[in-house]
Amino acid sequence: MHSVVISGTGLYQPPHTITNAELVESFNRYVDLQNAQHADAIARGEREPLAHSSVEFIEKASGIKQRYVIEKDGVLDPRRMYPRFQERGDDQLSLMAEIAVDAAHKALAAAGKKGSDVDAVLCSAANMQRAYPAMAIEIQQALGAGGYGFDMNVACSSATFALEQAYNAVRSGASRCVLVVNPEITSAHLEWKDRDCHFIFGDVCTAIVVERAETATSAEQWEILGTRLATQFSNNIRNNFGFMNRSEDSDPLARDKTFRQEGRKVFKEVVPIAAAHIESHLGAQDLQPSQVRRYWLHQANLGMNQLIIKKLVGGEAGSDQAPLILDEFANTASAGSIIAFHRHKADLAAGDVGVICSFGAGYSVGSVIVRKR
Repeated sequence: MHSVVISGTGLYQPPHTITNAELVESFNRYVDLQNAQHADAIARGEREPLAHSSVEFIEKASGIKQRYVIEKDGVLDPRRMYPRFQERGDDQLSLMAEIAVDAAHKALAAAGKKGSDVDAVLCSAANMQRAYPAMAIEIQQALGAGGYGFDMNVACSSATFALEQAYNAVRSGASRCVLVVNPEITSAHLEWKDRDCHFIFGDVCTAIVVERAETATSAEQWEILGTRLATQFSNNIRNNFGFMNRSEDSDPLARDKTFRQEGRKVFKEVVPIAAAHIESHLGAQDLQPSQVRRYWLHQANLGMNQLIIKKLVGGEAGSDQAPLILDEFANTASAGSIIAFHRHKADLAAGDVGVICSFGAGYSVGSVIVRKR
């Protein structure tokens, strides 16, 4: 078995931001249009009027202050409320592959590697742009990588689940250098017209280079001490969009064809699952939660992260112990914990231990314990 390290990370950050104030202004205009259009039905008691959103509501509910998006005009158009993307020909690099290649080049540069050094590409994200050919194979070709590539989806846990596959492939000797990319174009599957969730997501892509310790040359390396995954079925986070919709003669624009969740149930059920998972995983490595220098947690909700840390170490989560990127990026699905790791790891000392953990729909939870070399 080979010792395995994370030798480089990369981040693609979209060009546009949407502040909470911009989002609320657009959403409230949409609400006013809808209420005016259905005024008679509302007056007859046949339809409930839509309620305005507010900056205060969003920040209290989530801790989010803004989000990055690939395209913002369509999102902020009260008569549309979703992005405007240009369709690309089959001979053009797809949008998801484009942002993945951007993040991948940055991760490879940090690792001191070239695309040709990679012998496996794992594209793991909450939603794929298409069914086939696999996004990973398109990314593999664009980078000039060898070996193989495949897509995987475990919703917001996709990155940590892919890291375990990369870790096992390198540790076993099946691969020498694996690239994990997490292109999250969440703006396309968010229901921007729903007050309870219109503020949640943002676009981004992260990339991670996983390789044998013996071949790593980067200045900053993180030994992977172990990985652990778990799933438990729940309908509390769901999206029913898929290739069978047409055959079911279902409405492609129906509410269930975009992201939806039972937020309070998710909060109540996922927090203890994630905390217990991390504690058990640390115990298997003969570590106590108090020995962990930093937790890079999934970035879905500020309150969730604070409560998970409180359950683990008995105190409030400060920004040094559990860095927050949620306020700037919003929920970026599988990429959130990786952004936190990418942004907040350089200041740790050799020998420091950290935990990358993501959790989400499924339910699913994945953890990766690392130690700085």
